[in-house]
Amino acid sequence: MSIRRATGDDLAAIMTLERASFPTDAWSEAMMREELVSPHGWYVVDDEAGRLVGYAGLRAVAGAKDADIQTIAIADVSRGRGRGRTLLRTLLEEAARREVAHVFLEVRADNPVAQKLYASEGFAEIGRKPRYYQPDDVDAVVMRLDVRAWRGASTGSASDADGGSASEDAGSGTAWDGGVCT
Repeated sequence: MSIRRATGDDLAAIMTLERASFPTDAWSEAMMREELVSPHGWYVVDDEAGRLVGYAGLRAVAGAKDADIQTIAIADVSRGRGRGRTLLRTLLEEAARREVAHVFLEVRADNPVAQKLYASEGFAEIGRKPRYYQPDDVDAVVMRLDVRAWRGASTGSASDADGGSASEDAGSGTAWDGGVCT
């Protein structure tokens, strides 16, 4: 597993994986190109022996206290090996480096594998967006992570604002067994 910053040269491979992972609501090539070059976007790829097997993106406006996980996708043949968790943690480390307070995301309500991954890292459901994913009419589960609590849980040294252990807030720690996260 080799995680590196995505470049414009990765666009074709990202789009191949995007279309395979999200057949009904894939981003357009133009949208993805804009994300890769945006000063607010921070995308990484998982490269295995010169083949792109995953990618993930964070949107974090400079100086803002909130950021958004835009996408995480893993190729079918590479799922179940912790790659999604590694990509997610890479994005969260970047959010922490940028001094972001909270990271938000939307995940399909019909994707329990991704929801469990996010919860195990400390994300909590804060709402739903009805019929968000089109044309499938699938709700989005909106989740939020307190980056300081996550950092504390990952280093074992912080408490949350309510005086509880950050590791208590980090979720069950259930191992992720693969799947596409959005």
